[in-house]
Amino acid sequence: MAAVLQTPAQDIDLKGRVSIYQPEQPGLVFPEIPRFESHAAHREHLKQRLVAACRAFALQGFDYGFAGHLTIRDPEHPQLYWTNPMAVHFSQVKVSNLILADHEGKVVEGRHAINRAGFVLHAAVHEMHPDILAMCHAHTVYGTAFASLGRPLEPISQDAAAFYEDHVVIGDEAGQVAVEVKAGHKVAHAFKGVKAAIHQNHGLLTASRHSIESAAFWFIALERCCQQQLMIDASGHKPRLVSPERARYSREHVGSEYIGWLHFQPIWEQISRTQPDMFD
Repeated sequence: MAAVLQTPAQDIDLKGRVSIYQPEQPGLVFPEIPRFESHAAHREHLKQRLVAACRAFALQGFDYGFAGHLTIRDPEHPQLYWTNPMAVHFSQVKVSNLILADHEGKVVEGRHAINRAGFVLHAAVHEMHPDILAMCHAHTVYGTAFASLGRPLEPISQDAAAFYEDHVVIGDEAGQVAVEVKAGHKVAHAFKGVKAAIHQNHGLLTASRHSIESAAFWFIALERCCQQQLMIDASGHKPRLVSPERARYSREHVGSEYIGWLHFQPIWEQISRTQPDMFD
């Protein structure tokens, strides 16, 4: 079969749009990134989306005792970040029990304690990378299993291509619980210019320079890709990989921060409609 030439992503005329998925036809129902008239309105929006991300993790079965932490910078005070409370199940996180912390791990708003490992990892990333707004980590089944291999994902599909050349494998402190500040600094160094990391013998981490929705969706997607990769490995067959050129093309169109945000919108709609207690 003759090879099909692909148009490079950068050569497509988006006509002022962020993504090719945005409709050219006006007047159609399509998610729009909100704008805010005040820090207070923006903050409430971010807190609600953070709660929805925690509830989404619960629906995905990402809970493991008190492990797992999601963060989003405060829009008015970027040196502070909102996070889920320590030892509260993802399904029970609400707007009212979120906590606000600084980069030293001090809780400045909220009644609950902060997760020590979450502070060590997230605070280091947020402090070292002022452009990173949100971060997610959980102890998942497939991501943790794949992380033990100490290797990156292969471009086995369009979904996996979203992470092509956009994730790293971190070998430092592999398998040692991250409760010392130095461990956070080693992880933070790895997040320069990528949206995801596979921490050997530990699990998955995602970060976003766009939104908590993007960080959360790409975490869900990364876990799914790890599951698929392990299934292929178990089959004993060598997969036919997406070529580097096509993998980059797919990453540009289905692996961006905006696309992660867009993928999360139906998740938000479903959770906000079916779990109104999240707004308490």
